[in-house]
Amino acid sequence: MHSDSVKRGLERAPHRSLLRALGITDRELEQPFIGVVNSFNEVIPGHLHLRTIAEAVKAGVRTAGGTPFEFPTIGVCDGIAMNHVGMKYSLATRELIADSIECMAMAHGFDALVFIPNCDKIVPGMLMAAMRLNLPSIFVSGGPMLAGRRASPEGRQILDLNSIFMGVGQVVQGTITEQELAELEELSCPGCGSCSGMFTANTMNCLTEALGLAMPGNGTIPAVDARRIRLAKNTGMQVMELLKRDLRPRQIVTASTIRNAFVVDMALGGSSNSVLHLTAIAHEAGVEFPLRQLNEINQGTPHLCKISPAGEHHVEDLDLAGGVPAVMKELAGRLDTTAMTVTGQTISQNIARTQVRDRSVIRSVAEPYSPTGGLAILFGNLAPEGAVVKKAAVAPEMLKHSGPARVFNSEDEATAAIMGKNIKPGDVVIIRYEGPRGGPGMREMLTPTSILSGMGLDSQVALITDGRFSGATRGAAIGHVSPEAANGGAIGLLREGDTIQIDIPAGRLEVKVSDEELARRRAEQPAFEPRVKTGYLRRYAEMVTSASTGAVYR
Repeated sequence: MHSDSVKRGLERAPHRSLLRALGITDRELEQPFIGVVNSFNEVIPGHLHLRTIAEAVKAGVRTAGGTPFEFPTIGVCDGIAMNHVGMKYSLATRELIADSIECMAMAHGFDALVFIPNCDKIVPGMLMAAMRLNLPSIFVSGGPMLAGRRASPEGRQILDLNSIFMGVGQVVQGTITEQELAELEELSCPGCGSCSGMFTANTMNCLTEALGLAMPGNGTIPAVDARRIRLAKNTGMQVMELLKRDLRPRQIVTASTIRNAFVVDMALGGSSNSVLHLTAIAHEAGVEFPLRQLNEINQGTPHLCKISPAGEHHVEDLDLAGGVPAVMKELAGRLDTTAMTVTGQTISQNIARTQVRDRSVIRSVAEPYSPTGGLAILFGNLAPEGAVVKKAAVAPEMLKHSGPARVFNSEDEATAAIMGKNIKPGDVVIIRYEGPRGGPGMREMLTPTSILSGMGLDSQVALITDGRFSGATRGAAIGHVSPEAANGGAIGLLREGDTIQIDIPAGRLEVKVSDEELARRRAEQPAFEPRVKTGYLRRYAEMVTSASTGAVYR
């Protein structure tokens, strides 16, 4: 066992003495050491209750004969970090989380690990660490937040975080008052859990099930449901079975299971950020997965669920309808169901007794929302290495669009123009120098897209960026444009009024400017000057790679 390196032999007497200082008994010393990686903090609503989850996990570990040791990781709330300098740090924490877990696990000789994430970058950061360490590992998230509710003369209104962001645009447009916006603030986020739509956190927690690294229910059981506690206890017990069988993450996560995760993602209409994260997870697992494969998956996968922001349902509805196992059963013919999972059984065995309980939430493959998936990768002279769009949340009339570029060199500039009502129907808003290196940190653009939606322009205006979008984004929002402007990408060469052509069904993103003109502009382009020259973000910008490769480190 790995823990022998810290507890066996004469020369380990000092180590054992320090362990005894923790209150560890002789029996506990003899048992396997299980690291419980807890991302609890008092800043993120999705993590506020994770102490309770961790206690349940540790109870499960002890029940099955292990000795648990809990240790923390950092975590950023993307909602609170949104639209200010804080968002530069969000994606950058993913690598810190993976690195810090590696340090803790290797330094203390854990035999196996239980990971407790919940929100945005914490989930992929932990998944990357699990791949890198390749110790027997299992995940249990904190679960989704319930949707908010408000009674009105028109009937009950279902709310989520996106309701508030859109509300800002509605106030600007004059369709609601600031008092009504304040009411949305009070009711949209009713308690602990990851934000209630199919945003990035819930997408990644659902995909952790699809990857085979979490027990059924991980992605959808609400945070406040007692089933979540039982799931955590069972997860703690199951890690001991994984250790006994020596079943490790890289035996579970292969090219086949990465593909499975993308198929489920396409059917769910998940966050565009999943492309960035699954690519990074594949990298850590030693799996090559080029972006171009995603369009093949997209073409062969029906879109079965419309969960907020794409539709009116929320993750709690998906849970009642059968959850991720029910979606996977519906997709069984498109999945490698022989893949092993942390249950100790294959996907086929896991879903054998599952059924779809609500066809209004999970449609059949015979009657999907769309015959193709909810995400698409676009290529063209504006994005030679690719760009990502959550097409499930794009209005039909914007799937093909041509319009003049309105060029901004930061999210802040674009937001000011939108708030000032300087963006007109038909415009294509370009936000550049917000990529992994240029931002640095690849900020999410939820504020400008949500304000456009609140102003009723999401079906008339497109937004293109080398930054990212929140999973809550809706509209013709195309992100991850690669190469980014800071790396000489064509998005940095655009000028006000250039005609941009978007063809999402055909997977194309073009600027109607000749190659010769783009070359001339490139020759005149001054060298990129980093925006941040001190601290962690400086180091991040120096090491990070393109979004097309998952924004991993060199």
